[in-house]
Amino acid sequence: MTIRVLIADDEELARRGIRTRLAKSSDMEIVAECRNGREVMEAVRRASPDLVFLDVQMPGKTGFDVIASIGAEVFPHVIFVTAYDRYAIRAFEVNAVDYLLKPIDDERFEMALQRARDLLMRERDGNFARRLTAVLRDVSSGLREEPAFAPDRIVIRSGGRVVFVKTSEIDWIEAAGDYVTLHAGKKTWLWRETLSTLEKRLAPRGFTRIHRSALVQIDRVTELKSLDSGEYLVLLRDGTELKLTRSYRQGLERLLEGRP
Repeated sequence: MTIRVLIADDEELARRGIRTRLAKSSDMEIVAECRNGREVMEAVRRASPDLVFLDVQMPGKTGFDVIASIGAEVFPHVIFVTAYDRYAIRAFEVNAVDYLLKPIDDERFEMALQRARDLLMRERDGNFARRLTAVLRDVSSGLREEPAFAPDRIVIRSGGRVVFVKTSEIDWIEAAGDYVTLHAGKKTWLWRETLSTLEKRLAPRGFTRIHRSALVQIDRVTELKSLDSGEYLVLLRDGTELKLTRSYRQGLERLLEGRP
């Protein structure tokens, strides 16, 4: 996880000290440095940092003024850096991650940084979990009667899991009774759907029927070999061999030749 950091202090020496300490951590990316409150407000809106090292006393606006102007509820996480301890209580009233006193102690700096890491990690994990839960809830509701389908992907529910399969990754599809088996490289998925339904849905994606029990993606076909029976052997990129029956030959030939 990369953490986007903004450093705000009117003293170059102070900014350099924070910059040097952050350089030791590979997960920290400095996206802006500011010298006053106005610059901080502009940089927060422009660079969207995750974490701000914020001096309390700066020209124009104090650190607290900046937070109040943007809104504490939307302002990035803050580690205050100041030479005065009298602001500590107020700092934690705006939910500061930590409060560092100048001159900064290296060990204390690392503690504050780790606290910020842990907080951001929990937030990101929580946000991801909420988004995934929402997606799975939508998918599950759509799967009550039949599987959900999007133009560029197929959504399969299997054994308590929901799998998203890109149609562009599917090599061929095989009928299996009331189900179909999707073949994508070395992976296969069993899906409750008819081949006829998929034939209609996937035709715009370059799939065509070559057999009553097989649907292939055209750009996976590398060779056709004629058989004595008048049928063809269809070779796919991965070495798979399928049979093209006479009743489906015309459609495949048109597609391979680029004719409508």
